[in-house]
Amino acid sequence: MGFLQRLRRRLFPPQEVIEGYQNEQLIETIYQKTVAFQPAGDWPLVANLTAVLDFGGGAGIHYKLARQQSPAIRWAVVETPAMVRRASDLATNQLMFFDDIQKAANWLGSIDLMHSNGAIQYVDDAIETVKTLCAVRPAKMVWYRVPIGEVARAEIQTSLLSNNGPGQLATGTDKRVKFKRHWIPGEAFVAAHQGYLLSESAADPRERGTQQFTFVRSGV
Repeated sequence: MGFLQRLRRRLFPPQEVIEGYQNEQLIETIYQKTVAFQPAGDWPLVANLTAVLDFGGGAGIHYKLARQQSPAIRWAVVETPAMVRRASDLATNQLMFFDDIQKAANWLGSIDLMHSNGAIQYVDDAIETVKTLCAVRPAKMVWYRVPIGEVARAEIQTSLLSNNGPGQLATGTDKRVKFKRHWIPGEAFVAAHQGYLLSESAADPRERGTQQFTFVRSGV
């Protein structure tokens, strides 16, 4: 996006608003941008892994990068029902989409890694979702861009439709997208990882006010 286009959008933001991750236009934008996107670079996190559960992985953008590092990797994306329906035509014997954590785990079998990047804050009950993910017993759990606060609270977050999904893709007339985002108490988030040890926690440079965490399964 050029400087003049960014300036116009800042001075004259779009007026039409769409809401939530189930919106068909938002899903189509993410889908089309994922199909078009060509990732580059290494991803040491997934080196030598065979099975990953990607919570909130959209239309499979993380898999496109992971398979460059580990071509035989099997990848299960857990997403909203609407995203799963749209992305289903991208499924292969190595990439599958599910709207249920347990079904994704059943397909993978033994799970090397649970990966989630900026997704847990958009579910209605983050703590119960974390517990459900722990129950399928991945060897490691890595979280990025988790909004951590002293108390639980919700806010309305707004972004541009064109900024959702990887890379750049023309979307026609741009729109604003509204989401409900939850701030998660840090102690409750860590405590929800029953059977896991916190091995790393730090401020996440990708998004101000968020943290990244790595947990490893006890006894691994």
